[in-house]
Amino acid sequence: MTPSCDDQAVPVPVRVVLPDGQEVVARLWARLQLPDGWRYQVGLPSYRNTQDGGVEAAEYRVWVRAPEHVRPVDGVSYDAVPTEHLAPPAREALEPRRPTGWVLLKQRGGRGPGRTVVHAPDCEEAPPGVPVVGVHRALDAAQQPGARLCSLCGAAQELDPLLHGFDRITDDD
Repeated sequence: MTPSCDDQAVPVPVRVVLPDGQEVVARLWARLQLPDGWRYQVGLPSYRNTQDGGVEAAEYRVWVRAPEHVRPVDGVSYDAVPTEHLAPPAREALEPRRPTGWVLLKQRGGRGPGRTVVHAPDCEEAPPGVPVVGVHRALDAAQQPGARLCSLCGAAQELDPLLHGFDRITDDD
């Protein structure tokens, strides 16, 4: 556990539920928020033997789960207890975004009207130097007979729902 308590921290009373169900009053030294819940550092009263054969009062400090193993003591304020909140999740570096827009590749050949293939600008099948168009122009081109959306670069996955509606997207497709 990360935080360590100052010698200047003033602990406050808290009830600790022992494994056998007994409750004892201990001292709350610190609180720590973890992804799976809170831990409280409590000092349980105890005794220890001294080297000269005597016995002296002692405190055993341990981290326990809250609220499962601790209960507040009526009338005690816990505002001054050192508390470490969970750090906000680190912002992972986002992968580079692909360029916005779409590229229209007009293929001619054979009989009949030319066919258009819609690509993302960074698609390896997209022709270099072709102007990038917006989504509305790409959708208009994709609706023409014989047109298709490239599945290599993701144009099909991104534009098909806009052309045909989101209702067609199921786990069975």
